[in-house]
This record gives sequence, C-alpha cells and structure tokens, in this order.
Amino acid sequence: MRIDAFMNATNIVKRRSIAQDMCENKVVSINNQIAKSSRLVKVGDVITLQFLEYQKQYEVLAIPQTKSIPKSKMQDFVKEIPTSK
Repeated sequence: MRIDAFMNATNIVKRRSIAQDMCENKVVSINNQIAKSSRLVKVGDVITLQFLEYQKQYEVLAIPQTKSIPKSKMQDFVKEIPTSK
C-alpha cells in the first residue's frame, strides 16, 4: 500500500491529499529515508513525521485491506513510538 493511502487509511492524517502534501514537502520518512507519496509501506517499517517543533514515529504492524478503518482499530495497524522532544 502506498504511504499516502496508508496514512489516510490508518487515521494518521484525515485526508490522502494532506499525506501527499506532507510527502512533497519532505516531512515524511520511512526507515530514515525521505518518502515520496508513491512509496510502498511494509510491515515493520518505521514512519517518521517531522513537524516544526517535534516528530512522531509509527511502526507498521499490519497493512489494512480496506480504504479506511475505524479509529478504534488504529492500534491493530500502527503503534506510536515514543520519541524524545
């Protein structure tokens, strides 16, 4: 699954277009490499979102088979990794 679709499906971002913009602006990286929106996500990858004052990291646990999942099921697909600020 593409990184932009994955971020939208797992509720990391609200819209796929936002995820695409984040990738274009080099805010998203997978395993410490800047990711284009077409980059494929695999189980075990670490997704990092670099914001101005902090960053968030997520470990991919599973790939959803549908376009969206309920927020209550998010923890089945991604796990937020605590980061130092």
